[in-house]
Amino acid sequence: MSDRQLTELGFYTLAGAAESPRDLIDEIRMGEELGLGSVFISERFDKKEALTVTGAVGAVSERLNIITGVTNHNLRHPMVTAGHASTMHLLTEGRFTLGLGRGFDARSRAYGLDPITTAQMEDFADLMRRLWHGETVVGHEGPAGSWPALRLNTAFDLDIPMAIAAFGPNTLELAGRAFDHVILHTFFTDETLQRCVKTVKDSAERAGRDPASVIVWSVIATVGDWIDPGLRLKKTVGRMGTYLQAYGDLMVSTNRWDPAQLTAFREHDFVKNFAGSIDAVATTSDLEIIAEAMPEEWLAPAAYGSAEQCATEAKRQLSLGADAVILHGATPTELAPILAAYRAQAAPSDATA
Repeated sequence: MSDRQLTELGFYTLAGAAESPRDLIDEIRMGEELGLGSVFISERFDKKEALTVTGAVGAVSERLNIITGVTNHNLRHPMVTAGHASTMHLLTEGRFTLGLGRGFDARSRAYGLDPITTAQMEDFADLMRRLWHGETVVGHEGPAGSWPALRLNTAFDLDIPMAIAAFGPNTLELAGRAFDHVILHTFFTDETLQRCVKTVKDSAERAGRDPASVIVWSVIATVGDWIDPGLRLKKTVGRMGTYLQAYGDLMVSTNRWDPAQLTAFREHDFVKNFAGSIDAVATTSDLEIIAEAMPEEWLAPAAYGSAEQCATEAKRQLSLGADAVILHGATPTELAPILAAYRAQAAPSDATA
């Protein structure tokens, strides 16, 4: 069996609503022992503030690539974000990737911020790269904002990768022309995954970039059949239910599902009267009721079953055109048997490497 680092596979630390950020210490160490290639940090402000968590991951890891997956550019002053990224880059000797996303319009408004636009993210990405390469930016006036003078260090010449979470066509095209990694979304159909990959790669080519240099991450919910049934419901029905609460229209239109089914889901008596995020507060009995209101085919695009079946699905995502796969919603402990099966299924030339 090969002990190579599985650079094509990643996971999220502190998946879901973590009990304590200290849980990441054992997760990161085990993730490295298992040979996973990348760890992603999804930001939740109560216990998973991204800057703090990425620093902790950098301190307790040696090989894992660390990717913010994701934060919003308008939550911090650009000097804070630029300085965070340069510090992480140097701390980890090049293992850090700054990941940005559009976020939820409703949350932005609640925070007193304007919804994030594609133009803002593109402007901000360019601003970060200029600062990381030692430029003094004077009188910046652009979609991301206006600043009299910005500078990190004139001696800097840092190539820090940037990632973006994307599944709308405008953001996918931005990803291809201006970012290095693209994080897609869970529960994407095969057709949606292939369409998104093509959009990114075509955009990169039009921008004069090598399409192969833009890494597209498929995000596949990974739910082994040995996991407690209640937890399986939380990882599937709970998570999908929260997506539908937050941005169901985009999710449905992207997958080209029937919008009438979304309307029916939202109008279900239990769903429309449910208070809070489904994946955070729903009980097992709640999730059983919500599952009845949710089309089964919407939960089908995921890695289910035995360790071997989950490993096969991860490999299938690569065969569909993804460059890499995030095994979503599963801890390293839950992933251990899947990764053993994944290595066992490797091509003979890899298995003997």
